[in-house]
Amino acid sequence: MTTGYLTNHESGAIASVFVNDADTINSLYNEGVVGMIADLFQLIGLLFVVFTRSIGLGFIILIVMPLILVMTRHFQKASLASQKQNRAAIAKVNHHIPETLRVLSMIHIFEKEDYMEDKYDQYIEESYRAQNKSNWLDSVYSPIILTIEAVVIGLLMIGAAQGQKMQTFFGINAGSAVALIAYVGQIFTPLESIGMEIQSIQDAMAGMSRIQDFLNEADSKPDIYQGEGDYFTFDHVTFGYLPDQPILKDYSFKVAKGEHVTFVGRTGKEGKSTIFKLLLGLYQPQKGKILLDGHSPDAHPKNQRHFLAICEQGVALVDGTVKDQITLYDDTITAEMIDKALALVGLTDIVKNLPQGLNTPVSDINLSQGQLQLLMIARSVVCDPQILLLDEMTASLDRETEAKVLKAIDAASSGRTVLSISHRRGAHDGRIIKL
Repeated sequence: MTTGYLTNHESGAIASVFVNDADTINSLYNEGVVGMIADLFQLIGLLFVVFTRSIGLGFIILIVMPLILVMTRHFQKASLASQKQNRAAIAKVNHHIPETLRVLSMIHIFEKEDYMEDKYDQYIEESYRAQNKSNWLDSVYSPIILTIEAVVIGLLMIGAAQGQKMQTFFGINAGSAVALIAYVGQIFTPLESIGMEIQSIQDAMAGMSRIQDFLNEADSKPDIYQGEGDYFTFDHVTFGYLPDQPILKDYSFKVAKGEHVTFVGRTGKEGKSTIFKLLLGLYQPQKGKILLDGHSPDAHPKNQRHFLAICEQGVALVDGTVKDQITLYDDTITAEMIDKALALVGLTDIVKNLPQGLNTPVSDINLSQGQLQLLMIARSVVCDPQILLLDEMTASLDRETEAKVLKAIDAASSGRTVLSISHRRGAHDGRIIKL
């Protein structure tokens, strides 16, 4: 699949596919399919007995059965639609809760508690209405089947009461009446059971439908380009997070291999970080073409982390040790690669002096903001990437710390193609592109 799938779908919806929807497959086979197959075999056997014992009752069943099948199909479609709506609502709830917790401070600052609560209530209400409709369909199906059963028995008895010929046609007399009525009940019992199984089956089918949509997501295919030596190419690119509000309009630039380029512009206004997201393949442009070493960024054939790395101005720590901050749990990264990255950014002595060295839990240490920023640079260069993207690396640092970080950036940039974002020209800058 393309990396754009992860940015175009809410995190809660993706998690719901792998957790809630995947669980329905188990229930489908444990509760739905096996029971339905058993009921169908029972129904076939009973129909065979009925046609051999009572031709008249068999004809009544032949008339009634298509009506039941059409009704069952209608209930099936309605139940499936309700379950899909319920699954979509559950996905929204799964996304809304962690999203609320993630921006809790912003919610308090802008006094949006009521708004977020209303959105949560709305999603819960959507789920409730969809599930309630499915429950209603399930509860109505059984009484309808029982009513049809009573009508069939009534027709059977009325027909048999019309004289000797009709009694012969229906194969019924005073002694066999009770037996045939019992057969009718046995025929409609599996039909009623099938109706009761519809809800669980449609619940599972709704989940499987969402999983299938995920599996049908198109795979990335390399976009081969016979260029003229340009490493990066933005060719008349137009992009906006909302299609009708473009951030980049018919924008073009080229970067040669080994070149250092700095994008300069007003913070949050000109789309500097958006260019990086497009280069990473997180989004696709609405118009134009983006090429990275002759390939579309989201379909690059090389290992992305060993080819391109990004280092942002924020510090994004993960649970684990100092080593885990650098490797991100990548077992292919060797101790030699880690030592080289630490030496490059000047953190070797600091890490050695930690209680357990690289194996010290990051929660047990107290590194300065500058040291943490250097650790993020080490994470970016540990795989020796050919391309380095630097996003406002020194924006929130004091002058002394900024000088240390700039020195580490200059060391990390040596021999690589570097694109950086800055609000001003720094020591590590090369060609300037103004936005």
